[in-house]
Amino acid sequence: MDVHLDPLGTALFWLDYAAAAVFGATGALAAARRKHDIITFGFFAAITGVGGGTLRDLLIGAPVFWVQRPGYILACLAAATVVWLLGKRGWRFRALLWLDALGMAAYAVVGTAKALSLGVHPFSAVVMGVLTTAFGGVIRDVLAEEPNLLLRREIYITAALLGAAVFAVLQLLGAPFWPAGIAGFVAAFGLRAAAIRFGWSLPGFAEGDESPSPLAGEGGPRSGSGEGSH
Repeated sequence: MDVHLDPLGTALFWLDYAAAAVFGATGALAAARRKHDIITFGFFAAITGVGGGTLRDLLIGAPVFWVQRPGYILACLAAATVVWLLGKRGWRFRALLWLDALGMAAYAVVGTAKALSLGVHPFSAVVMGVLTTAFGGVIRDVLAEEPNLLLRREIYITAALLGAAVFAVLQLLGAPFWPAGIAGFVAAFGLRAAAIRFGWSLPGFAEGDESPSPLAGEGGPRSGSGEGSH
């Protein structure tokens, strides 16, 4: 996406950079919680910031956005440096939550917008928006040995899905990019913020069910009441 092409390209360009930097900061904050060194800070930031967009581009057959534009990696490394320089702070966990919510909302819109701009079906474009949002955070949590966001029963994927869907529907109805993008961002961030503030979560499936797992066979281990991030 070249910034000189059109207003949509310019918007996606800057939103992409901002979202990568914000998600990069969450990766660095996860490294801080584990007291890693500066190199690991940078690695966590980079892989968190570009992981979701990389999966999106591979799936829709687009050139991977950061390969020819190292500025994305540099933005993530800059975010990691800022987190490192801030030193020990008691607010890091809360910062991680809120920065992750901002990055999630931005990437839900950016991922959907890029897919739509390349002619992807609107339904699939919404899926791409959600994948762009979730995959970097999944990698971050796995590397940091944190509870994976897909295995927590908090409202996260649902918020990304709402934001991506709002943006896609408004675009289909002919709304300009910025109003549609702002509406999608506000919808995603608003739902996630409310979930953080009030502890909202979706109900789990049949808690306490002790029936054997269908994958375990006769006499196999019992299935637990797994919790997933929704």
